[in-house]
Amino acid sequence: MATELKLPRLGQGMESGTIVRWLRSEGDHVERGEPLYELDTDKVTQEVEADVSGVLLRINVPRGEVAVGGTVAYIGRPGESVPDGAPEREGEIPRVALAPPPSAPQRPSRRDGRVSASPRARRIARERGVDLAAVTGSGPGGRIVAGDVDQAVATPPVTSQVEARPLTAVRRTIARRLTEAWQVPAFQLSRSIDMESAQALLARRHELEPDVHTTLTDLLAKVCAVALMRHPDVNVECSEDALLVHPDADVGIAVATQRGLVVPVVTRADRRTLSEIAVVRAGLVERARAATLEAADLEGGSFTISNLGMFAVEQFTAVLNPPQAMILAVGATQDRVVAVDGSPVVRPMMTVVLTVDHRAVDGAEAAAFLQTVTKLLQEPGLAL
Repeated sequence: MATELKLPRLGQGMESGTIVRWLRSEGDHVERGEPLYELDTDKVTQEVEADVSGVLLRINVPRGEVAVGGTVAYIGRPGESVPDGAPEREGEIPRVALAPPPSAPQRPSRRDGRVSASPRARRIARERGVDLAAVTGSGPGGRIVAGDVDQAVATPPVTSQVEARPLTAVRRTIARRLTEAWQVPAFQLSRSIDMESAQALLARRHELEPDVHTTLTDLLAKVCAVALMRHPDVNVECSEDALLVHPDADVGIAVATQRGLVVPVVTRADRRTLSEIAVVRAGLVERARAATLEAADLEGGSFTISNLGMFAVEQFTAVLNPPQAMILAVGATQDRVVAVDGSPVVRPMMTVVLTVDHRAVDGAEAAAFLQTVTKLLQEPGLAL
């Protein structure tokens, strides 16, 4: 009997996946460990390898959603029998239009350059502000009658067509998780931080390590990781019956992609050097935008950074990334006039907003964490 290939569980909480395309065809010989098809989960799209070697006898699900453990194909010896039952052909995702293309309106007939219409139709058109030249006549020779004007008022012309794009697995997950986050009792804390020393540090590192592109996001990941370890009571997530305290500072970096927002994780950021964080972060961002992240890249995470400063956004509030208890929204660094020792000076200032799950973290604890982040950004050498 041929071997069933079942849809694997590629991460915690995965209940189903969507087969995007097969990399081999029925009748092909495949080796164990060879990429067989692309699977779109609620987090990533990745290649799934064959469990055994043999001939791909039948593909049960050419494309579409399958529950974890569902049979997707059979592999065996040439000519070997497979269980009865037609292959599943459901799950194709069509691109549909909500309305049929509008037909071109029939031009009303004209006599001596004047639109042909009944006196009553002309009166109704004047009263209702209808352009008779845009009305299709249904009377003899295309003559416009009163009913045509009434129809034109009741049914405005269709000027565009709306395309329905089915939600991808990633977009469905974003919608579900952000809806969950919106129901969490959260509060926000904001600080404006003098970034003069931080900018000087990054500029100096670019001189000393030109091959490693160290960004502000990398410095933020390091600083927040150090602060999380100094304030372990905020490095938590809220479960149904307990607060789960993370032993490490695994920092998620929000990355915008064509498929939607994903949050790959820089693990143990508190133990990595700034250069190591920069290399890891760059690899994660590259794979995120190429849609080649693996499930392990997205697992865990005790804290998230969302940086929109590169878009000149001055300040914003980020929505929590469940089940994490905190997320830091980072705005642009801009020159502002501030008071230093009682005198006005121009300094590069950055505003951050910390969103906090109040079920897991109290205001004073969150404020102390944000105070440490501020201090470390103003004196970044203390975090390195």
